[in-house]
Amino acid sequence: MHKYLMEMLECPICHNELDWTINKESKERIIEGEAYCNACGASYPIKDEIGIFLTPKLPRNDLWEQGSTHLTEYLKENPKIEKQLMNSPLEELSPADQFIRGMVLEEWGKYSEANKAFKVAVKGIYTEDYVSCWDKQIEYVCNSVQSTNQPIVDLASGRCYLVEELAKKTDNFIVATDFSPRVLRHSRLDLKQLGLYDKISLISFDARITPFKDGAVNILTTNLGLSNIEKPKNLLKELRRIVSGKLISVIHFYPEVDNENTDIIYELGVETFAFENIAINSFNEADWKVELVNKCKGLAKPTPTGKIIKEAQIDGLPVKETELEWAVLIAE
Repeated sequence: MHKYLMEMLECPICHNELDWTINKESKERIIEGEAYCNACGASYPIKDEIGIFLTPKLPRNDLWEQGSTHLTEYLKENPKIEKQLMNSPLEELSPADQFIRGMVLEEWGKYSEANKAFKVAVKGIYTEDYVSCWDKQIEYVCNSVQSTNQPIVDLASGRCYLVEELAKKTDNFIVATDFSPRVLRHSRLDLKQLGLYDKISLISFDARITPFKDGAVNILTTNLGLSNIEKPKNLLKELRRIVSGKLISVIHFYPEVDNENTDIIYELGVETFAFENIAINSFNEADWKVELVNKCKGLAKPTPTGKIIKEAQIDGLPVKETELEWAVLIAE
């Protein structure tokens, strides 16, 4: 992580100042070290250039870790399936199997091959409408932040799709974040191979209890990240605390009359950002002013399942064909 972030960060548990120990550094980065809070005694390591500010206060499921572990174990137990998955021509695999092959290549450290598999897979996993609307929102976000020279903090970055585009199209420093250190380690190596890492820092934390000081973040972006945060009860109040400028989110909404998808959304507990009215009301209750821009609608279908890795599915929603309304949500 870049050293400039030391001025922006505090203890996420008690919000007091941190003392920093740097064990290994470059001119601009902390490579290995520790941040320590004298007030509550909590410590936060910096490992492999990633600041890890996770706390035991909130439960969370690291689906990246779980998915990779289960996949590795499954293929180890089924070497014939692994051989078929990895040795078949990429274009002959089903989209779900192409994506899973990308995950395996990523675990093997073959990031260029993994990216190729992911990009091919996306075209078959999602409808043309879905990909087109998604791309339009990413482009809008990149264009909307070019007037600022402040660091951009990207929330729930995952595989860093938005971070990658921001790094290509802006000169800003960018902070990629996720509560999974595992996915951030993968992203670090991937971004380095792409030649995009110079201005990017990586921090792991839970979005519901962040390590940023009050008002420290001028621009906060996220690419479909809000809907992936579990039990987001106080999420928007926490983000309101740290953001002094704008929150800019790629988002899509389901029609509330879509019974089959609606039932699953409520069953999963992810309705806060799945429906426009609930999302807007939630932002307003947390003292945000919200605008939806760059709207478009597009067909979405259940993502296909694997043929080699039987029944494997990349996304659980939608469970029934529907039309999503896409937008960039700007809150300030």
